[in-house]
Amino acid sequence: MPTLSLSLNGALAGLVAITAPCAYVDPWAAIVIGAVGGYLVVRAVEILDKLQIDDPVGAFPVHGMCGVWGTLSVGIFGKASLGLTNDGFLYSGNPAQLGAQMVGSFCVIAFVVISMGIVFKLIEKTVGLRVSREEELRGLDIGEHGMEAYGDFQIFCTT
Repeated sequence: MPTLSLSLNGALAGLVAITAPCAYVDPWAAIVIGAVGGYLVVRAVEILDKLQIDDPVGAFPVHGMCGVWGTLSVGIFGKASLGLTNDGFLYSGNPAQLGAQMVGSFCVIAFVVISMGIVFKLIEKTVGLRVSREEELRGLDIGEHGMEAYGDFQIFCTT
């Protein structure tokens, strides 16, 4: 079911997806890349919901998934005539540029997983990563800012 939040994240996802390849693709490819980014963000949100992973603002689906998609799309839709070293796979059938984009994406993912794993472990051991169950149910906006961010929000408890 479409929501305003998901619609806005879809638009943002298209912008994130076209960021890496913007100088190296034709306008038609930019539209395709953005549209695929909008589709990917919806599917990624659904996957996180199924896995019960909390990402209330959709940061990973928008920036993680669509950022990787945009990076890979350089290797698919990129054109050497626009300044890229090699034509993308779509134009040349040569996987060189796509392979380079895959290696780059993998290296960034590996760096983030390792470095942030260390950072989150340090936070967990020092100040902790979680708030109390009471504060979580009450709302962090109240605990952190002393007021409700969403006045009409209601908690429905099931027992």
